[in-house]
Amino acid sequence: MVAHTQGGHRYSHEVVGGNERVDGRGSARLVSAMRPNDHPFDRHASLASEDRQRIDRLLDAVCEVLEQDIIGAYMHGSAVLGGLRPHSDIDVLVVSARPTSRAEKQLLVDRLVAISGRGPDRHVELTIVVQSEIRPWRYPPTMDFQYGEWLRIIVESGGDLEAWTSPNPDLASLLTMVLLGDWALLGPPPAEVLDPIPTHDFLDAAISSIGELLGRLDSDTRNVILTLARIWSAASNQKVSSKDGAATWALARLPESHQAVLPRARAIYRGEEEDRWDDVRDEVRAYADHVVGEIAKTARLDLHEVT
Repeated sequence: MVAHTQGGHRYSHEVVGGNERVDGRGSARLVSAMRPNDHPFDRHASLASEDRQRIDRLLDAVCEVLEQDIIGAYMHGSAVLGGLRPHSDIDVLVVSARPTSRAEKQLLVDRLVAISGRGPDRHVELTIVVQSEIRPWRYPPTMDFQYGEWLRIIVESGGDLEAWTSPNPDLASLLTMVLLGDWALLGPPPAEVLDPIPTHDFLDAAISSIGELLGRLDSDTRNVILTLARIWSAASNQKVSSKDGAATWALARLPESHQAVLPRARAIYRGEEEDRWDDVRDEVRAYADHVVGEIAKTARLDLHEVT
Protein backbone atom coordinates (compact mmCIF):
# COMPACT_ATOMS: atom_id res chain seq x y z
CA MET A 1 0.00 0.00 0.00
CA VAL A 2 1.33 3.42 -0.98
CA ALA A 3 0.07 6.41 1.03
CA HIS A 4 -0.32 9.85 -0.49
CA THR A 5 -1.19 13.27 0.79
CA GLN A 6 -2.69 15.81 -1.60
CA GLY A 7 -4.33 19.11 -0.75
CA GLY A 8 -4.38 18.31 2.95
CA HIS A 9 -6.17 14.99 2.39
CA ARG A 10 -4.64 11.59 2.92
CA TYR A 11 -5.51 8.57 0.86
CA SER A 12 -3.81 5.36 -0.18
CA HIS A 13 -3.54 3.26 -3.32
CA GLU A 14 -3.92 -0.43 -2.64
CA VAL A 15 -3.63 -3.06 -5.35
CA VAL A 16 -6.70 -5.29 -5.19
CA GLY A 17 -7.14 -7.98 -7.82
CA GLY A 18 -5.12 -6.05 -10.37
CA ASN A 19 -6.90 -2.78 -9.58
CA GLU A 20 -6.11 0.16 -7.36
CA ARG A 21 -8.43 0.93 -4.49
CA VAL A 22 -8.24 4.45 -3.16
CA ASP A 23 -9.09 4.88 0.48
CA GLY A 24 -9.22 8.53 1.48
CA ARG A 25 -9.96 10.90 4.30
CA GLY A 26 -12.02 14.13 4.19
CA SER A 27 -13.56 15.50 1.01
CA ALA A 28 -11.14 13.52 -1.17
CA ARG A 29 -12.37 10.16 0.09
CA LEU A 30 -12.61 7.85 -2.92
CA VAL A 31 -13.50 4.19 -2.66
CA SER A 32 -13.45 1.93 -5.68
CA ALA A 33 -15.31 -1.33 -5.91
CA MET A 34 -13.25 -4.40 -5.05
CA ARG A 35 -13.20 -6.92 -7.86
CA PRO A 36 -12.19 -10.57 -7.95
CA ASN A 37 -8.92 -11.18 -9.73
CA ASP A 38 -10.26 -12.39 -13.08
CA HIS A 39 -6.86 -12.07 -14.75
CA PRO A 40 -4.06 -14.67 -14.59
CA PHE A 41 -1.75 -12.23 -12.85
CA ASP A 42 -1.81 -8.94 -11.02
CA ARG A 43 -1.33 -6.56 -13.92
CA HIS A 44 -0.40 -3.52 -11.87
CA ALA A 45 2.25 -5.45 -9.95
CA SER A 46 3.58 -6.80 -13.26
CA LEU A 47 4.64 -3.31 -14.36
CA ALA A 48 8.18 -2.06 -13.84
CA SER A 49 8.59 -0.09 -10.61
CA GLU A 50 9.31 3.12 -12.57
CA ASP A 51 6.07 2.70 -14.49
CA ARG A 52 4.08 2.07 -11.30
CA GLN A 53 5.56 5.23 -9.82
CA ARG A 54 4.57 7.30 -12.86
CA ILE A 55 1.02 5.93 -12.65
CA ASP A 56 0.87 6.73 -8.93
CA ARG A 57 2.04 10.29 -9.58
CA LEU A 58 -0.48 10.71 -12.39
CA LEU A 59 -3.30 9.47 -10.13
CA ASP A 60 -2.10 11.84 -7.41
CA ALA A 61 -2.47 14.76 -9.83
CA VAL A 62 -5.94 13.69 -10.95
CA CYS A 63 -7.13 13.13 -7.38
CA GLU A 64 -5.78 16.53 -6.37
CA VAL A 65 -7.93 18.18 -9.05
CA LEU A 66 -11.10 16.08 -9.20
CA GLU A 67 -11.26 14.55 -5.72
CA GLN A 68 -14.65 12.87 -5.20
CA ASP A 69 -15.75 13.65 -8.77
CA ILE A 70 -13.58 10.85 -10.18
CA ILE A 71 -15.81 8.04 -11.39
CA GLY A 72 -13.00 5.79 -12.62
CA ALA A 73 -9.49 5.66 -14.06
CA TYR A 74 -8.49 3.08 -16.67
CA MET A 75 -5.43 1.90 -18.54
CA HIS A 76 -5.53 1.59 -22.32
CA GLY A 77 -3.10 1.52 -25.23
CA SER A 78 -0.11 -0.82 -25.37
CA ALA A 79 -0.39 -1.77 -21.70
CA VAL A 80 -3.68 -3.57 -22.37
CA LEU A 81 -2.83 -4.75 -25.92
CA GLY A 82 0.21 -6.94 -25.56
CA GLY A 83 2.06 -5.05 -22.82
CA LEU A 84 4.32 -2.01 -22.61
CA ARG A 85 7.30 -1.97 -24.93
CA PRO A 86 10.41 0.23 -24.56
CA HIS A 87 8.85 3.06 -26.59
CA SER A 88 5.26 2.67 -25.36
CA ASP A 89 3.45 5.43 -23.50
CA ILE A 90 1.48 4.93 -20.30
CA ASP A 91 -2.07 5.73 -21.41
CA VAL A 92 -4.76 6.50 -18.82
CA LEU A 93 -8.38 7.52 -19.27
CA VAL A 94 -10.25 9.20 -16.41
CA VAL A 95 -14.05 9.39 -16.34
CA SER A 96 -15.26 12.38 -14.34
CA ALA A 97 -18.63 13.55 -13.04
CA ARG A 98 -17.89 17.15 -14.10
CA PRO A 99 -15.74 19.21 -16.45
CA THR A 100 -12.44 20.63 -15.30
CA SER A 101 -12.03 24.39 -15.10
CA ARG A 102 -9.33 26.23 -17.02
CA ALA A 103 -7.34 26.61 -13.78
CA GLU A 104 -7.65 22.87 -13.12
CA LYS A 105 -6.51 22.07 -16.65
CA GLN A 106 -3.46 24.24 -16.13
CA LEU A 107 -2.71 22.52 -12.82
CA LEU A 108 -2.92 19.12 -14.52
CA VAL A 109 -0.62 20.27 -17.32
CA ASP A 110 1.92 21.55 -14.80
CA ARG A 111 1.91 18.20 -12.99
CA LEU A 112 2.00 16.07 -16.14
CA VAL A 113 4.85 17.98 -17.78
CA ALA A 114 6.93 16.98 -14.75
CA ILE A 115 5.68 13.37 -14.65
CA SER A 116 6.05 12.51 -18.34
CA GLY A 117 9.55 11.49 -19.29
CA ARG A 118 11.66 13.34 -21.81
CA GLY A 119 13.59 11.72 -24.63
CA PRO A 120 13.78 7.94 -24.19
CA ASP A 121 12.08 7.97 -20.79
CA ARG A 122 8.52 6.67 -20.53
CA HIS A 123 5.89 9.22 -21.57
CA VAL A 124 2.42 9.48 -20.06
CA GLU A 125 -0.84 10.35 -21.76
CA LEU A 126 -3.90 11.39 -19.77
CA THR A 127 -7.39 11.85 -21.21
CA ILE A 128 -10.38 13.02 -19.15
CA VAL A 129 -13.97 12.62 -20.29
CA VAL A 130 -17.15 13.75 -18.54
CA GLN A 131 -19.47 10.77 -18.24
CA SER A 132 -22.57 12.72 -19.27
CA GLU A 133 -20.83 13.64 -22.55
CA ILE A 134 -20.29 10.01 -23.58
CA ARG A 135 -23.14 8.18 -21.86
CA PRO A 136 -25.62 7.71 -23.48
CA TRP A 137 -23.17 7.19 -26.34
CA ARG A 138 -23.19 9.59 -29.29
CA TYR A 139 -20.68 10.10 -32.05
CA PRO A 140 -18.41 11.98 -32.40
CA PRO A 141 -17.73 12.19 -28.66
CA THR A 142 -16.27 15.11 -26.74
CA MET A 143 -13.35 14.99 -24.33
CA ASP A 144 -12.67 17.40 -21.49
CA PHE A 145 -8.87 17.26 -21.29
CA GLN A 146 -5.92 15.55 -22.89
CA TYR A 147 -2.18 15.67 -22.36
CA GLY A 148 0.38 13.69 -24.32
CA GLU A 149 4.05 14.24 -25.03
CA TRP A 150 3.22 15.49 -28.54
CA LEU A 151 1.41 18.39 -26.85
CA ARG A 152 4.29 19.42 -24.58
CA ILE A 153 5.53 22.22 -26.81
CA ILE A 154 2.00 23.57 -27.25
CA VAL A 155 1.08 23.63 -23.57
CA GLU A 156 4.48 24.88 -22.42
CA SER A 157 4.14 27.82 -24.81
CA GLY A 158 0.71 28.75 -23.43
CA GLY A 159 -1.48 27.02 -26.02
CA ASP A 160 -5.28 27.03 -25.78
CA LEU A 161 -6.33 24.72 -22.95
CA GLU A 162 -9.96 24.81 -24.04
CA ALA A 163 -9.31 23.26 -27.46
CA TRP A 164 -9.82 19.75 -26.07
CA THR A 165 -13.56 20.30 -25.68
CA SER A 166 -14.23 20.06 -29.43
CA PRO A 167 -15.77 16.80 -30.73
CA ASN A 168 -13.00 14.24 -31.22
CA PRO A 169 -13.75 11.09 -33.26
CA ASP A 170 -10.51 9.44 -32.07
CA LEU A 171 -12.01 9.18 -28.60
CA ALA A 172 -14.14 6.30 -29.92
CA SER A 173 -10.95 4.29 -30.57
CA LEU A 174 -9.60 5.13 -27.14
CA LEU A 175 -12.81 4.10 -25.35
CA THR A 176 -12.90 0.88 -27.36
CA MET A 177 -9.45 0.01 -26.01
CA VAL A 178 -10.49 0.90 -22.46
CA LEU A 179 -13.44 -1.49 -22.65
CA LEU A 180 -11.37 -4.20 -24.29
CA GLY A 181 -8.53 -3.85 -21.79
CA ASP A 182 -10.81 -3.91 -18.72
CA TRP A 183 -8.04 -2.57 -16.46
CA ALA A 184 -9.38 -0.31 -13.73
CA LEU A 185 -6.89 1.71 -11.71
CA LEU A 186 -9.64 3.46 -9.76
CA GLY A 187 -13.36 2.79 -9.65
CA PRO A 188 -15.59 0.07 -11.05
CA PRO A 189 -14.93 -1.93 -14.23
CA PRO A 190 -15.13 0.21 -17.38
CA ALA A 191 -18.19 -1.66 -18.69
CA GLU A 192 -20.12 -0.32 -15.69
CA VAL A 193 -19.14 3.27 -16.53
CA LEU A 194 -19.07 3.35 -20.35
CA ASP A 195 -21.54 2.33 -23.03
CA PRO A 196 -20.37 -0.12 -25.72
CA ILE A 197 -18.84 1.60 -28.75
CA PRO A 198 -20.47 0.57 -32.06
CA THR A 199 -17.98 -1.01 -34.43
CA HIS A 200 -18.80 1.44 -37.22
CA ASP A 201 -17.98 4.39 -34.91
CA PHE A 202 -14.67 2.83 -33.89
CA LEU A 203 -13.74 2.21 -37.53
CA ASP A 204 -14.82 5.68 -38.63
CA ALA A 205 -12.65 7.16 -35.86
CA ALA A 206 -9.64 5.10 -36.91
CA ILE A 207 -10.01 5.99 -40.58
CA SER A 208 -10.64 9.67 -39.87
CA SER A 209 -7.22 9.86 -38.18
CA ILE A 210 -5.29 8.87 -41.32
CA GLY A 211 -4.86 12.39 -42.69
CA GLU A 212 -3.36 13.58 -39.40
CA LEU A 213 -1.12 10.50 -39.26
CA LEU A 214 0.27 11.11 -42.72
CA GLY A 215 1.14 14.65 -41.67
CA ARG A 216 3.41 13.13 -39.00
CA LEU A 217 5.00 10.49 -41.22
CA ASP A 218 8.41 12.20 -41.22
CA SER A 219 8.43 13.27 -37.56
CA ASP A 220 6.86 10.16 -35.96
CA THR A 221 7.72 7.52 -38.53
CA ARG A 222 7.74 4.40 -36.37
CA ASN A 223 4.40 5.10 -34.75
CA VAL A 224 2.68 6.10 -38.00
CA ILE A 225 3.90 2.98 -39.82
CA LEU A 226 2.58 0.72 -37.06
CA THR A 227 -0.67 2.63 -36.64
CA LEU A 228 -1.47 2.44 -40.35
CA ALA A 229 -1.00 -1.34 -40.18
CA ARG A 230 -3.29 -1.40 -37.15
CA ILE A 231 -6.02 0.57 -38.96
CA TRP A 232 -5.74 -1.73 -41.97
CA SER A 233 -6.10 -4.77 -39.70
CA ALA A 234 -9.04 -3.21 -37.85
CA ALA A 235 -10.86 -2.32 -41.08
CA SER A 236 -10.37 -5.85 -42.39
CA ASN A 237 -11.09 -7.80 -39.20
CA GLN A 238 -13.54 -5.48 -37.41
CA LYS A 239 -11.56 -5.65 -34.17
CA VAL A 240 -8.72 -4.01 -32.27
CA SER A 241 -5.27 -5.61 -32.40
CA SER A 242 -2.00 -4.86 -30.68
CA LYS A 243 0.67 -3.11 -32.73
CA ASP A 244 2.66 -6.36 -32.78
CA GLY A 245 -0.35 -8.39 -33.83
CA ALA A 246 -1.41 -5.95 -36.52
CA ALA A 247 2.14 -5.81 -37.90
CA THR A 248 2.26 -9.61 -38.17
CA TRP A 249 -1.10 -9.63 -39.93
CA ALA A 250 -0.09 -6.86 -42.35
CA LEU A 251 3.29 -8.39 -43.19
CA ALA A 252 1.56 -11.51 -44.45
CA ARG A 253 -0.41 -9.34 -46.89
CA LEU A 254 2.15 -6.78 -48.03
CA PRO A 255 3.81 -7.26 -51.40
CA GLU A 256 7.54 -7.76 -51.18
CA SER A 257 8.19 -4.30 -52.60
CA HIS A 258 6.62 -2.73 -49.49
CA GLN A 259 8.13 -4.97 -46.78
CA ALA A 260 11.25 -2.92 -46.06
CA VAL A 261 9.85 -0.63 -43.38
CA LEU A 262 7.23 -2.47 -41.30
CA PRO A 263 9.68 -5.03 -39.79
CA ARG A 264 12.02 -2.17 -38.88
CA ALA A 265 9.21 -0.20 -37.21
CA ARG A 266 8.23 -3.26 -35.19
CA ALA A 267 11.84 -3.94 -34.16
CA ILE A 268 12.25 -0.31 -33.01
CA TYR A 269 8.96 -0.57 -31.09
CA ARG A 270 10.29 -3.71 -29.37
CA GLY A 271 13.57 -1.98 -28.51
CA GLU A 272 15.60 -4.21 -30.83
CA GLU A 273 16.85 -1.52 -33.21
CA GLU A 274 17.71 2.17 -33.19
CA ASP A 275 15.10 4.61 -34.47
CA ARG A 276 16.50 5.52 -37.91
CA TRP A 277 14.74 6.16 -41.23
CA ASP A 278 16.91 8.39 -43.42
CA ASP A 279 18.03 5.45 -45.56
CA VAL A 280 14.48 4.33 -46.44
CA ARG A 281 12.47 7.56 -46.71
CA ASP A 282 11.19 6.74 -50.20
CA GLU A 283 10.16 3.25 -49.07
CA VAL A 284 8.36 4.72 -46.04
CA ARG A 285 6.20 6.95 -48.27
CA ALA A 286 5.52 4.10 -50.70
CA TYR A 287 4.48 1.83 -47.82
CA ALA A 288 2.14 4.48 -46.41
CA ASP A 289 0.53 5.10 -49.81
CA HIS A 290 0.01 1.38 -50.34
CA VAL A 291 -1.52 0.72 -46.91
CA VAL A 292 -3.81 3.75 -47.14
CA GLY A 293 -4.98 2.45 -50.51
CA GLU A 294 -5.69 -0.97 -48.98
CA ILE A 295 -7.64 0.65 -46.14
CA ALA A 296 -9.72 2.61 -48.66
CA LYS A 297 -10.50 -0.55 -50.65
CA THR A 298 -11.41 -2.49 -47.50
CA ALA A 299 -13.65 0.29 -46.23
CA ARG A 300 -15.08 0.84 -49.74
CA LEU A 301 -14.15 4.48 -49.72
CA ASP A 302 -12.58 6.74 -52.30
CA LEU A 303 -8.96 7.53 -51.50
CA HIS A 304 -9.74 11.22 -50.92
CA GLU A 305 -12.27 10.22 -48.24
CA VAL A 306 -9.50 8.47 -46.31
CA THR A 307 -6.79 11.11 -46.59
